[in-house]
Amino acid sequence: MPVDNLQNAQEQQRPESHWQQGSLVDLEITDLSPTGDGVGRWGNQNLVVFVPNTVPGDHITVRLIRVKPRYAHGQLQSIKQASPHRVRPQCIVADKCGGCQWQQVDYAYQLVAKQNHVIQALERIGKFQSPVVEPVLAAPSPIEYRNKVTYPIVLSPNTNRVQAGYYRKGSHKLINLNQCPVQDPHFNSFLAEIKEDIQKQDWPIYNEQNHRGLIRHLSIRIGRRTGEILMTLIINAKPNQSLSELVDLDAQVQEWLERYPRLVGISLNFNPHRTNRIFGHDSTCIAGHHYLQETFAGLTFQLRHDTFFQVHTEQAEVLLNTLFDHLQLMGSEQVVDLYCGIGTLTLPLAQRVKEIIGIELQAAAVDQAQTNATLNQISNVTFAAGTAKACLRELPFVPDLVLLDPPRKGCHQSVIEQLLALKPAQIVYVSCHSATLARDLNLLCQSGQYDLTRVQPVDFFPQTSHVECVAFLNRRAS
Repeated sequence: MPVDNLQNAQEQQRPESHWQQGSLVDLEITDLSPTGDGVGRWGNQNLVVFVPNTVPGDHITVRLIRVKPRYAHGQLQSIKQASPHRVRPQCIVADKCGGCQWQQVDYAYQLVAKQNHVIQALERIGKFQSPVVEPVLAAPSPIEYRNKVTYPIVLSPNTNRVQAGYYRKGSHKLINLNQCPVQDPHFNSFLAEIKEDIQKQDWPIYNEQNHRGLIRHLSIRIGRRTGEILMTLIINAKPNQSLSELVDLDAQVQEWLERYPRLVGISLNFNPHRTNRIFGHDSTCIAGHHYLQETFAGLTFQLRHDTFFQVHTEQAEVLLNTLFDHLQLMGSEQVVDLYCGIGTLTLPLAQRVKEIIGIELQAAAVDQAQTNATLNQISNVTFAAGTAKACLRELPFVPDLVLLDPPRKGCHQSVIEQLLALKPAQIVYVSCHSATLARDLNLLCQSGQYDLTRVQPVDFFPQTSHVECVAFLNRRAS
């Protein structure tokens, strides 16, 4: 090879000379990553740069802050030309707070990006060719939708003031908030005023560095249909521990009940462990009820502060109606709902089928599900506490339909294997994580027993990169 050509080849193989931490580079953002960052490519080798708070179509200058051989993370320095999809965020700390990733992206483009992320996951991870992924079903409003929030409470080292908010992305540096545009607007007065009350009471604030202090988090939940609100203080204490440091707690609680007519219950949750987990195992209701009532799909549900319930009530109903429209249930079906929680989907399904069994690992959730069934006088449902694997082995019937709604980590492979052995006529998989959804759908379909017929994304999480999906699988004819 001629020397000139050899030198050119060597230069093409190694990164450009100023591909290093601290360098300033100019980029065009061309995509959004599943984690929410803008994506641009730089240099002759198309090196990938991930940049938060950017929008496809932005022409920007970026400082490289973490550099690897083939990709880097950058920090936005300036926008040379703004994307037509860029909008003004509704939150003044949107570029700092880790709660949202996409407030600067217009909502229509958020939906397009989410559909693309689902398609890419199914093609890349699931190995599906041209999967049928419908357009994302938009939320009626891209703001003011969250029915539950949980804020860390800290004491500012500079001002000695009580602060609450969300952590800056990738850090434990708190961004202090008095309001948030994506949460139910009824929470805004709580956020500002409860901080002031805790400040006046001089209650000790938890310090994660030395594991001292009491007040760790403030959690608030609302019934979007009923307006009922629960409030919980998560404290660094054991259930039997003296709470003498919470001076005038009873009087303060009564003041809160009088101030907030929608507030139906106040609880203390005990988390004495040095952990990132928010809620501890033990709680006590110190005023009112330990639950609120909510109406969902025409049914009444009791929700506690630690109950899993979708954060977007209205869109959860949209997903349920999508499920009904697709399945066209006849009323004769025998159904299993794996990972059923408190029966959010189980109980509405029970009204349209012959029999349904809900399976859930958490015994407390099963107790709530049974309470909700009784509350709604639904008798054709049975709830079982235990692992999906163990409960599937003990089914009294071969189900016509299995509904899966697992945590983000998806299904254990043993559960997939048991489903393939059971051979239900239909499987419906609900997921908030496209990557694990794609992985599990691949395991179900690569056997040749099932076909993926359709995936319908539903936007439960506007202003973020997350999306909920419901996937429909039919058993192949023998």
